[in-house]
Amino acid sequence: MGAVKLGPMNRSKSSTKAGAGRPHEVRIIGGAWRRTRLPVADRPGLRPTPDRVRETLFNWLASLAGASGGELPGWRCIDVFAGTGALGFEAASRGAAEVLVCEQDAALLQQMKATRDKLQADAVQVQRGDGTAWLERSSPRHWHAIFLDPPFEQAALYERALKAAAAALQPDGVVYLEADQAWTDERLAPYGLAVFRHLKAGAVHAHLLKAPAPAT
Repeated sequence: MGAVKLGPMNRSKSSTKAGAGRPHEVRIIGGAWRRTRLPVADRPGLRPTPDRVRETLFNWLASLAGASGGELPGWRCIDVFAGTGALGFEAASRGAAEVLVCEQDAALLQQMKATRDKLQADAVQVQRGDGTAWLERSSPRHWHAIFLDPPFEQAALYERALKAAAAALQPDGVVYLEADQAWTDERLAPYGLAVFRHLKAGAVHAHLLKAPAPAT
């Protein structure tokens, strides 16, 4: 398992006052829309994945894709708790063929639709509602990458989302999991997943999960 530790950063919702220290925008890091800035609405609990964490994540994904220039050609990706949609739009910018971003907040939903229209991001589908329910309705083994970044204080969301992700993931696909604590292989074993990459950035633990290699 590879591990990376980034510098100090505190993104815990419970320790962040409304509007305090929250970025007003994030940027797309690579691909066709590189350097495009995405607005971050002032919504309670909104916790966008920082640029430097996304950069590391998409370097990992590009390495798995085996394409030049950090691309994800032909990939199918779903952002289950989209918020700003930064993870989904980053994937689409890098050539993903199908991107589904899910969000329940109406204001955030409209913001993502405006971004999609501005970028003419035809590969991006924006859906309102329970993202885990959309994941549960997915065809088996459909997604190359599943992004899970639920509210940290809603621990029950992790179990349901991971169970749905394991069923909808391609055999060689990956799940990105963001949490306020490290997840171990033992904890992930009931879902048929294991830690492939991990980084810690301040209070945040970011994991890339895969199905474990068969025992030899």
